[in-house]
Amino acid sequence: MAKTRPGKRDLDVYTIKGTNKVVRVGDCVLMRPSSTDTAPYVARVEKIEADNKSNIKVRVRWYYRPEESMGGRRQFHGAKELFLSDHYDVQSAHTIEGKCIVHSFKNYTKLENVAPEDYYCRFEYKASTGGFTPDRVAVYCKCEMPYNPDDLMVQCDGYHPACVDMSIEDAKKLDHFMCADCSCKDNIKKPERTFPASPLANGK
Repeated sequence: MAKTRPGKRDLDVYTIKGTNKVVRVGDCVLMRPSSTDTAPYVARVEKIEADNKSNIKVRVRWYYRPEESMGGRRQFHGAKELFLSDHYDVQSAHTIEGKCIVHSFKNYTKLENVAPEDYYCRFEYKASTGGFTPDRVAVYCKCEMPYNPDDLMVQCDGYHPACVDMSIEDAKKLDHFMCADCSCKDNIKKPERTFPASPLANGK
């Protein structure tokens, strides 16, 4: 005779083992990798569920790091950049190591101090095809590369100091910078040029 499937119930919260940190649906968490040499995985909690034996599982939506995507890490990807994937999974809640914050790209660039638990996301990633949404990203500077928040850029149209023959030390001393051919006055220009987000697009 087939056994009756144990009853399950949804939970509003889960307290991370050995801590007082509470995880709720919608929170981003760090999950223990299978190898100690690997950085924790990052995921967004979609559902918390317990069975009648008090086993707690979480349904998560994974974030991918650039090096985990098709095409790998590219020059404009920041050290704390993640892609929200379409890859869902169910994991034991005991694999949650801690909480983190995945900011929007805009909010991340406004942070005065980036903490270890701060990450950002500007793309959604389709794991099966390697496709990104949006599929293109604005470019800046003479080098026509997308913005990497890890690299210092000076005001105006967004220039890397090295691309306008300026040292990083000199750039940091500037209150305002305007390149020789700029007419943007006090406003940052909105770039019209774009760059494919996926290295699989346009052969790049």
